[in-house]
Amino acid sequence: MGVYGIDLGTTNSAIARIDANGRPEVLIGMNGAPTVPSVVLFASAQDHVVGEGARRQARLDPEHVCTLVKRRMGDAEWRFAAHGQQWSAPAVSALILGSLAGDAEFGGGEPVERVVITVPAYFGDEERRATIQAGMYAGFDVAGVLSEPIAAALAYGFGRLDGSIDTGEIAARETVLVYDLGGGTFDATVIELADRRISVLAVEGDHQLGGADWDERIALHLSQRFCADHPDAEDPLDDSVGSQLVVLAAEQAKRDLTTAASTEVVVAHDGVRSVITLTRAELELLTSSLLRRTVDLTKAVIAAAGQRGVRHVDRLLLVGGSSRMPMVAEQLLKEFGLIGELHDPDLSVARGAALYGEKLEMERLVAADLVTRGRLSAGAELADADPRELEASLVRVAESFGQPVGLVRRMIEIQVDTVVSRGFGVLALDPFNGLAASWLVHRNQTLPIRVRRSYGTVRADQDQIELTIVEQQGQAASTRPEDSKVLVEGSIRDIPPGYPAGSEVRVSFEMGFDGVLHVTAYHVDADMPLTLSVQTGATLSQSDVARELDQLQRTRRRPA
Repeated sequence: MGVYGIDLGTTNSAIARIDANGRPEVLIGMNGAPTVPSVVLFASAQDHVVGEGARRQARLDPEHVCTLVKRRMGDAEWRFAAHGQQWSAPAVSALILGSLAGDAEFGGGEPVERVVITVPAYFGDEERRATIQAGMYAGFDVAGVLSEPIAAALAYGFGRLDGSIDTGEIAARETVLVYDLGGGTFDATVIELADRRISVLAVEGDHQLGGADWDERIALHLSQRFCADHPDAEDPLDDSVGSQLVVLAAEQAKRDLTTAASTEVVVAHDGVRSVITLTRAELELLTSSLLRRTVDLTKAVIAAAGQRGVRHVDRLLLVGGSSRMPMVAEQLLKEFGLIGELHDPDLSVARGAALYGEKLEMERLVAADLVTRGRLSAGAELADADPRELEASLVRVAESFGQPVGLVRRMIEIQVDTVVSRGFGVLALDPFNGLAASWLVHRNQTLPIRVRRSYGTVRADQDQIELTIVEQQGQAASTRPEDSKVLVEGSIRDIPPGYPAGSEVRVSFEMGFDGVLHVTAYHVDADMPLTLSVQTGATLSQSDVARELDQLQRTRRRPA
């Protein structure tokens, strides 16, 4: 049974798998489209609707329709209230994931059990944990979380192979800038593509910036025009139903202006209506500051890549549905001299996730085959296997998949290197500046990361050590505690007396390819360890988890 790839998007989501020919295909849902709106309508305490039906219902029942939940991932305090129930971001996302799984099975696929879920490159530890939590809520075995630009690069790398992947070689080494403007998040990533290797060199982004912000600017403009036409009428943005209608009209206008120079928008509210003409030039003027923000972040990521030796960018990939706006390609050409390429911007991330899932599954099967035959130690890397034994295992796995051995070999050989999107550290007492952030992991540092640093106790006979783990906020790593985000706090308690001031406390950070942080601390002399589990909006209390799982089990999906 294969691993499905899921693009869990802010405004639209998609699910993909590898077809019988070894190629990634996005599955068509019950609505007949390859993408599903990431919208949930809580029709009652026991019924929910996901997708286009929920999106349409937003006009009539906006109080019970949840949108843009991806922007809330990792927010420990946020809940969506509906029919007397409280839903965290992972729980709402689980309903979207479950709907995608249902669509996959409807389309003739196998039951969805193992998945790779994509996340924005700039997601931090909490957001990634929240995404994993959502997958677990949906009943999936989450094989991995994959950064969206890497997924897009995988799909692009696969697509540029000459002929079949069995024998193809990725042509020349390329440095690729991935500009990913989705519905609610933005990432700029510099990636190096070479045969058998995809290397992320630098990431920048803002997960509170996306096409939805363009919609809001347009909606405000439409509302102002409507109020100017009808001074005695209520502002549609002051009414929940009216607001939903104007935002939906704004989103459609944005799409229309992708191909047309002007469009007409009807705004009807409070018994009156206006027909408002909106031009592409007006749209560009209204949203110029939003586009400028993406350009500034793109400049920053190119500068960061330059610090790692990148002298020029060969190619610009445009990803995310909002990157279709002509203003995007025009501005990027003006700023960077690069012609943006659109390769299925709405679907490439899901395809890349499916490719990565297939790679993980093949690696798992090859490793299991070698371990079972006594040719590889459990937990060892495939690179540790004898080449002849590895080749024989590849043949056996290829036969079981019904795929050419060259495809399996190619998937195994592809290497993905990435970097951490945020810095991570601890709060420590600086003798000159007081409490300060001490950074162990730095943004754009290559994963996986294993780093250790030693600190000293403050006083003799110190019986307790408080440990606070922080995450970098903003582009620059500041030592001021208020400029960082607290992820988790813990302590080593009941340390026996007899140890002098300055006794060694060793702190270790480990972070794998998924970007999830694991922390341990150790009072060396007292031989007392501390392992911290990051408590986030994803890692809820046991009672909250039990409650939400019960809610999910009792809530059935209503046809759209």
